[in-house]
Order: sequence, then structure tokens, then C-alpha cells
Amino acid sequence: MVSQTELPREKLCRKGASALSDTELLQAVIGSGGKGNDFKQIAKNLNSLIQKRGAAELTYEDMKSIKGIGDAKATIVFAALEFWRRKFIKTNAPLIDSPEKAAEQLREIKYKKQEYFVLLTLDGARRLINNRIVTIGTLMCSLVHPREIYALAIEDRAASIIVAHNHPSGLLEVSAQDKEVTKRLKQAGDIIGIRLDDHIIIAGDDFISAY
Repeated sequence: MVSQTELPREKLCRKGASALSDTELLQAVIGSGGKGNDFKQIAKNLNSLIQKRGAAELTYEDMKSIKGIGDAKATIVFAALEFWRRKFIKTNAPLIDSPEKAAEQLREIKYKKQEYFVLLTLDGARRLINNRIVTIGTLMCSLVHPREIYALAIEDRAASIIVAHNHPSGLLEVSAQDKEVTKRLKQAGDIIGIRLDDHIIIAGDDFISAY
């Protein structure tokens, strides 16, 4: 039997994290196994999966595929990986934490003669995942349905979204239709679990929120 001083958590306390192998670090995070599931083997399998998939691409479902990792352990490991990704993986993805920063991503539609409906998908740290034109309408109208929006948001594994459209007329005002679209998107997002952060209307160099 392995002595307590040789267990990963105790070894970390005595010698520091740098003294542990990659698998031992994962053992320290996992903590223990279960009936028929040795925590060393769980950590070994998880380490192999991370090497194969890459820590930046590993998903919650990937971890759950390993025998011995249930919701509790998957949550702990995935939360630790996500914290590391946010703090230490360099990314060029812009942080969209204000309407002004969202508007910066909408320069392309400012002076369009037709109405463009745009979707910005964001991760849990509110960094931009994707910027998509969802529909292009007529001079006065662009039709959009929540299923089109959230199908793309789910594809991007988004935590939240910002939607936007331009007013070719140049009038910066929130119409009844704009309010209805916002209401429907918020309701759909609440059900699906992807938050609607804002609905921005662009008219030339100016913008306003319909949220």
C-alpha cells in the first residue's frame, strides 16, 4: 500500500507542485476513485485524453467519457482547466464587456443599405468566439427566428450572445418590432441556458440598446 507521504496531495505539500508528474497532478485534483475505479488509472486515462485532444479543446463531455469520472469530478477538473485557459492561454479574441466594445465589432454594417442581423457569440469570460451575419433583409426589414440564432450559439458552445442589426434609414430608435425580437430571444435563451447580453441597433456611427 502506498504510504500517506507518497500520495500526490501530500507529496505536493512536502515538495511543491513541480515535484509531481502530470499524472500525479491530475490525481491530486481527482482526489479519489470509487468502487472498481482506481484514481491512478482514472488520472492516467485523463492525461492520455488531454494529450490526445489538447487542454484547450477538451470538453466536459470528453471527461465524462472516462470510466470513474462522474459529474462531480468532471466539474472539478473542467473548472480547473477552464480557469487555467482563461488566465494563461494567450488569445487574440477581444473581450466584449461593454456595449461600446460590441459596437466596435459591428463596423461592417454601419452604412449598409439593407438591414443586416448579426450574432456575436461569447465564452464564459465574455471573449468573442464568432461574429456572424445571420440574415440580410430589405431596406426596412430583416427577419430572424430564435432557432437560427441559438443553433449557431450552441454550435459555438457559447455562454452568452449579443445580437445586433443596422437601421439603413439612419434613425436611431427602438421599434416595437425590435422590442419583440429582443423579448423572444431572451425567452429562448433563458430556456436553452445561453444568456442574451444585449441587442444593439446601429445607425451610422451611433448605436443604441434595444435590451
